[in-house]
Amino acid sequence: METSGPAPVQPDDKSLLRAIAGRDKTALRVLYERHAGLLFSLALKILGNRSDAEDVLQETFLQIWNSAGSYDDKRGKPLSWLVLLARSRSIDRLRSRQSYGRATEAVQAVEPKALPSPTQQAAASEAQTLVRRALSSLPPEQRMPVEMAYFGGLTQAEIAQRLGQPLGTVKTRMRAAMMRLREQLGGGLREEIRP
Repeated sequence: METSGPAPVQPDDKSLLRAIAGRDKTALRVLYERHAGLLFSLALKILGNRSDAEDVLQETFLQIWNSAGSYDDKRGKPLSWLVLLARSRSIDRLRSRQSYGRATEAVQAVEPKALPSPTQQAAASEAQTLVRRALSSLPPEQRMPVEMAYFGGLTQAEIAQRLGQPLGTVKTRMRAAMMRLREQLGGGLREEIRP
């Protein structure tokens, strides 16, 4: 009769996060298998939609992969950090859905006589082209926070959290980006950054 030895000791969550910070895919898989059910349940409870909850779970583990090195065990347990990430992503998704719903209602409420003239549409299209060209000329580290703020509706604090960067760095990059955009667009762009 064969006796197997003791079961191998599974690494704790802190060890897994350190390994993930070192780009260990196996550690990510173990962490996923250990906590995906809980994080999915949380996202599903907040969002009430299975597809959105699955997306949030995937985004959460992508964020873990990209920012495991920023986990600080002095600020809380690993599971608390994972729950916070999933909760934040879920709330962002919920806000985004609500914003989309309001925007759709607003568009549907526009009366036909309020639609822009062909001349206005052409001018707007030209302005969009200029803005897109100016944005694409920015370095990625400046362009991404600006796009997240203006097209995603995120605050600088939310952007810093999503990118895993210090708030001061995000502010500096956005300010530099706005100055470059202002130069390229001839000063016609207003700075509307939310703190």
